Amino acid sequence: MSSPAEKFAQAASRRKFDSSHLGHFIEQLPYPLDEFQRAAAQSVQEGHSVLVAAPTGAGKSVVGEFACYLAVHTGRKAFYTTPIKALSNQKYADLVEQHGEKNVGLLTGDTSHNGEAPIVVMTTEVLRNMLYAGSSTLAGLGFVVMDEVHYLADRFRGAVWEEVLIHLPESVQVVALSATVSNAEEFGDWMQQVRGDTDVVITEHRPVPLYQHMMVGHSMYDLLVQDDEKRLKVNPRLLERISLITRGSRGGRRFDAGAPSGRRGRGRRPAPQSKPGESFRPAHRADVIDSLDRAGLLPAITFIFSRNGCEAAVAQLLGYGTQLVSPEEGESIRAYVAERVANIPTQDLAVIGYHDFVEGLTRGFAAHHAGMLPTFREIVEELFVTGRIKAVFATETLALGINMPARSVVLERLVKYNGESHVDITPAEFTQLTGRAGRRGIDVEGHAVVLYNRGVEAEAVAGLASRRTYPLRSSFRPTFNMAVNLVHTVGRERAREVLESSFAQFQADRSVVGMSRKLRQNEEGLEGYAEAMQCHLGDFTEYAGMRRRISELEKNAAKKRAAAVRAAADRSLGELAPGDVVRIPSGRREGLAIVVKANRGGKREGPSPSVITADGQLRQVTSSDIDAPLDPLTRLQIPKGFTTRSPKSRRDLAATLRAKVPHDPPKPIRRTSIEPDRAITAEIEELQRRLRAHPCHTCEYREDHARWAERWWKLRRETDTLVSKINNRTHTVAKQFDRICDVLVEFDYLEPNDTKHGGLALTERGTSLMRLYSDKDLLTAECLRAGIWEKLDAPSLAAAVSALVHESRRDVVGEAPRMPNRDVADALEETHNLWSVIDDALVQHRLTEMAAPDAGLAWAVHRWTAGQGLEAVLRDEELTAGDFVRRCRQLVDLLDQIAGATHHEGLTKTAKAAIAGIQRGVVAADRLD
Repeated sequence: MSSPAEKFAQAASRRKFDSSHLGHFIEQLPYPLDEFQRAAAQSVQEGHSVLVAAPTGAGKSVVGEFACYLAVHTGRKAFYTTPIKALSNQKYADLVEQHGEKNVGLLTGDTSHNGEAPIVVMTTEVLRNMLYAGSSTLAGLGFVVMDEVHYLADRFRGAVWEEVLIHLPESVQVVALSATVSNAEEFGDWMQQVRGDTDVVITEHRPVPLYQHMMVGHSMYDLLVQDDEKRLKVNPRLLERISLITRGSRGGRRFDAGAPSGRRGRGRRPAPQSKPGESFRPAHRADVIDSLDRAGLLPAITFIFSRNGCEAAVAQLLGYGTQLVSPEEGESIRAYVAERVANIPTQDLAVIGYHDFVEGLTRGFAAHHAGMLPTFREIVEELFVTGRIKAVFATETLALGINMPARSVVLERLVKYNGESHVDITPAEFTQLTGRAGRRGIDVEGHAVVLYNRGVEAEAVAGLASRRTYPLRSSFRPTFNMAVNLVHTVGRERAREVLESSFAQFQADRSVVGMSRKLRQNEEGLEGYAEAMQCHLGDFTEYAGMRRRISELEKNAAKKRAAAVRAAADRSLGELAPGDVVRIPSGRREGLAIVVKANRGGKREGPSPSVITADGQLRQVTSSDIDAPLDPLTRLQIPKGFTTRSPKSRRDLAATLRAKVPHDPPKPIRRTSIEPDRAITAEIEELQRRLRAHPCHTCEYREDHARWAERWWKLRRETDTLVSKINNRTHTVAKQFDRICDVLVEFDYLEPNDTKHGGLALTERGTSLMRLYSDKDLLTAECLRAGIWEKLDAPSLAAAVSALVHESRRDVVGEAPRMPNRDVADALEETHNLWSVIDDALVQHRLTEMAAPDAGLAWAVHRWTAGQGLEAVLRDEELTAGDFVRRCRQLVDLLDQIAGATHHEGLTKTAKAAIAGIQRGVVAADRLD
């Protein structure tokens, strides 16, 4: 028992705590704080920065909210930063509810509202730009909350987070909120290094337990069960059910989901039962939702890694008559949605699929993906969070940060397309997706359901489910804009020091420690192998070297023959003309195809003719699709008026192809004669002669010595690679920065100056580049320097600049983009020429190449900026309304940067006019008023 003195001290401590800001903050909360929340908030109150790593839904954002509370009550400012605009909007609404509208502002690039408030919510890019610009808004800043800080691993935008953490004034406390990562301590050590006094608070406890299931047909099984020793193992009943399916047998029990809820849809069909010999079919999406509903597991988010799949799911539920909410609630939702879209022109609503969208909502379900109109996505988020709709079909973008938890999460597949190929989802992605299941304060448990499909192994799902953490890896890299800003503010040498304090370099330096230890072990091993391969008859090192040289020459000769075949294959692709019918031998494009557009390739790209396949798909054929020269089988006439943009034209041409060309025509024969390299042949013969004459050749232990020699060579290669890695990882970020500076000197954005800023100074061009933050910052600056936009009107300027923000979806090919007028075509041609020069310089300086400008949006943007309606703009475009709006917002941001960076008054006016032309209708619909 405590002594009276100890009891008095404890009571005094409690009174002191209760009278603190944290005590008052806790009094306002509707729930008590967990231990990790209290510990992290206490660190903030004591003046420390803090890193909080906790599972999704654990409530770590309350620590950031306390920092905002402190700012308001201590006369300081707090910036609450998020990775995406949707999360910024959501956090803004939360903080307005807590502190009142006058105390909260919002800055998201295209929105500026109450920016001098004590609390300002913003995207991380906005804060980065403020730091470089020395914005007056930074005055009085006391706290920066970095929500979803693990986003710094994102390879496209993650570097911004590190820039902010490095450049924030030392007086600013950072509250970094992260999902659970396995190297949180390492990240905390780095924050301690760059930010000073930083506490790390880690919890892996989920306040709402998560249970994992697999649904096989219409039966749902627990994924994991306990054995007699209380250890978790894969459910034997689940394994038995899957085994029956793989053998084509009947098995499994019907999932007993409980009594009907009374909210069933029309025409509900009985669940199909497996029959002997019948192939397995997963449950219909409507049946899955129905089963979850009857089991009391709604609301649910079903993750489908396809936009079309999400829309198809809604259409299937509509066709199936699914009704998850009462008709009265449905009508209330309809009225709410009508109010939210009131500022979108009526004629545009049909174009953006409004009627199907609202019909699904009134029945309690919706899609959510990046191709939707931002307003629509926000409506879905608002209705789901408030419990008014019960099922959402979403792509994985929903899992990032947006506070949209559910009782259940369903994963249809464990494979997704990453832009290049279909890959398995990672444990990190599985954790992020399933972490949405279980609403704190509402659900006593959350449920994650993986739908069984052939090829899915229960053990693999269990492996994903059991790995709760994953490492955080930096994606930091210097940019041209970063380089000129750093040289201008701190000078080159100090800039190198700043960049070397990045998390990327911190991780690289730590990895070198282990490599150096391995290097020492390898060097000892080499000495041992060298001793073991000694021969009493002669120098076996020399003998082994000749054997290795012969092997290398033979391999090189084989590579040259293969290269010659590939070159012949490339030439054959370049010779194909429209109308040629070919058979693609293997891969995704295997089968008959007809060439519709020739392509002889470019500077660093091989020929890639466009073809229509036998099933009517438009594809490009490259050398990776063939392993030998491709010769035409025959020729067909391409119909007049044929256009690859028309699905009907493609289908008709494919039908002609199938009708006029046999399914299995004889393959043309092309003899590719590859002459052997006489010099290589002669050298091999000479080495073989010397080998036979060498004293070691007759050694009875020759092959034993040779095995030790092979081990020596293998370890030597490994050791040389290790040395190269160590050299490459030492000062890697600073070396990359130096190469970027060399390019900027070459292009006259920096100039040598021995008396100022560590040997470099900004030129007049450099001051313009300081204001350009886009991915193609240097190309934008070069376009300004060349004046290629100065004579364009507002719609044409928007069209030309769109090539710097647009990226066509991969694996989609078409005709050359349509140009709205000659001026835009000329501007884009010059833009491409400037890009080519820059890209050559990047290759020469061993820097990452820049993606080429993409003119695929120019026609649509010109129409929109000129005032045409959405239907006219998107007609014949393979572009969703949501994608178009998102690109327009990016374009507005870049045009605003151009207006501030140019010294040409006319271009500034035109850029502002272009912004005004773009910011209307659906593009401006969900901007904060």
